[in-house]
Amino acid sequence: QLQACGGGLVQAGGSLRLSCAASGRTFSNYVMGWFRQAPGKEREFVAAISWRGVSIRYADSMKGRFTISRDNAKNTVYLEMNSLKLEDTAVYYCAASPVYREPHNPFEYRYWGQGTLVTVSS
Repeated sequence: QLQACGGGLVQAGGSLRLSCAASGRTFSNYVMGWFRQAPGKEREFVAAISWRGVSIRYADSMKGRFTISRDNAKNTVYLEMNSLKLEDTAVYYCAASPVYREPHNPFEYRYWGQGTLVTVSS
């Protein structure tokens, strides 16, 4: 089970930190990813981190602004979001995958959290 939290309303240029806590399985056995879905749009890859954090990938539009990290001792993955833009408004989902082949591909992920809403205002 994945439980995402930390979303909210923030002004453009501001920051938010999302967290996703995992339970029920060995967290360190899974690659963790963040995706987002804006109203009327398809789900979009944000970032992914491998089992021990050695490999990290970001979507191009998030590079330099977002940082993904994980704490396997706390069974938690984080997404630090800075310099937020209006177009970052979306529901953000965390997901877990047993493999690291195409971390940007949502079909690679087996488990999904319920999502947390991030709204960026002007």
